[in-house]
Amino acid sequence: MEDRLKCIAMVGSGALLGSVSTLFLIRILRRKLESQCSSIKAIEVDRNEFKAAPTIKNCKVVEDRGGGMAGEELLKDEIVSEQLTRNIQFFGLEFQQKVTASYVIVIGLGGVGSHAASMLLRSGVGRLLLVDFDQSYCFRCYPTAQVFLNWKKRTTGKQSGFNLLIICNIILIYWLHEKVSLSSLNRHAVATREDVGTPKAECLKKHFSAIFPECQIDARVLLYDASSEEDILSGHPDFVLDCIDNIDTKVALLAACVRRGLKVLSATGAGARADPTRIRVADLRESTNDPLSRSVRHRLRKDYGIEGGIPVVFSLEKPKVKLLPFKGSNGEEDNPADYQIVPGFRVRIIPVLGTIPAIFGQIMASYVVTQLAGFEVHTEPVVNLDTDHYHILHQRLIEHEELLYGTAMQVQVDVAEVMYIAKELWRGRSARDHSIEHVGRGMWRSVKELMLVRWDQRKPASVSNLILLKFKEGDEHESRTLDDIKENEPEYFERVTSVLKRAELDFCF
Repeated sequence: MEDRLKCIAMVGSGALLGSVSTLFLIRILRRKLESQCSSIKAIEVDRNEFKAAPTIKNCKVVEDRGGGMAGEELLKDEIVSEQLTRNIQFFGLEFQQKVTASYVIVIGLGGVGSHAASMLLRSGVGRLLLVDFDQSYCFRCYPTAQVFLNWKKRTTGKQSGFNLLIICNIILIYWLHEKVSLSSLNRHAVATREDVGTPKAECLKKHFSAIFPECQIDARVLLYDASSEEDILSGHPDFVLDCIDNIDTKVALLAACVRRGLKVLSATGAGARADPTRIRVADLRESTNDPLSRSVRHRLRKDYGIEGGIPVVFSLEKPKVKLLPFKGSNGEEDNPADYQIVPGFRVRIIPVLGTIPAIFGQIMASYVVTQLAGFEVHTEPVVNLDTDHYHILHQRLIEHEELLYGTAMQVQVDVAEVMYIAKELWRGRSARDHSIEHVGRGMWRSVKELMLVRWDQRKPASVSNLILLKFKEGDEHESRTLDDIKENEPEYFERVTSVLKRAELDFCF
């Protein structure tokens, strides 16, 4: 009986303390939001005309649509034109206008997302939607009763109740998770100590307004899910950047973008890594050594039937360190899932070297800006061939030339150029395999079925006249003329000639 009374007293005091703590945090959050919502419109001067700066509606930061210039008009402004002069010189005026007329959505504004958004802004993107999760959502959807249920689930018999301080700390972590924290300053693009406690979306908007005030910025403190999909993804964005580190939300966003036909670029795991030279951009199916990519790939295939076709930024480097252990009240490792206030959201901490997520974000911005400008960039392929394979291809080419033409004098490439041909031009695959359905993890891990042959048999075996084919394909190719291929396979003909034209440009033929 005495033990039962102690248990009841413990539950009652725990529930009381938890409720008080939660109400205290809610009051702090409410005061902050109310102070923001009551702020008066700032008035700023722009080219001798008054325009209203962004206001806050329904406690969301919303840009007045009439405040910014139209995208095509931005570059007519002398200050904007001068600010973007290096980009204009790089792309050309016409292509930079495409960038300034573009609308891009960035979801997830941590180490990766903040750097991506920052460089999109500095590159002159005319309209940005910045989205990050407001952890006050936790309190609206998962009240203190949920904390008590977790406690009830984990305690039996005479076992003492777990330390309620842990629960209070977990609530604080969730509340601060998508706000600027001191520990996030090692990787955030623009945040300062003065921004600590500010929602990341609002923090970026504040700093961005000082960098490129002509950009139309909509900063929303909002969780992406099925209920907010239309609100976030409507408006015909030119690109969506997925910088979310939660699997459930990431998978739902990517599936929605595919369903809507939106261009999307996704960031995978940037934490626990240190080597910037191993970061790549490729199809989701080509990503390796990344647990997040593997989980996302599996979920997209299982839940939505999506096999690939989504470009991702990932690292070939295996994680250097592990998630920090989650310890319960007894000081021993505990199950972090029991402490989740929003299901699926990470509780354990990933050690992060701040430079790596920053580079991820910079790569994402560069990829998107060049896509928006229509500037052709060939990303480095993920080809699983080693140096010996290139020597084999080179030797095989020499032997084939001697067999077919009686001499290898027309071979004008060395091993280094064979590497360029096989890796850069044909990406380790037969020239006939270059279609979207063949892009993926089924890349050649050896060259036992591949050979280099001349595209045009009347010309020497040079960088701009060699294609990679399987043995049978090579024999068939050499039995046909280019006119026959052009007439019967025009798409294949155009694709190959386009690739070989690139080789001419790269080698200044």
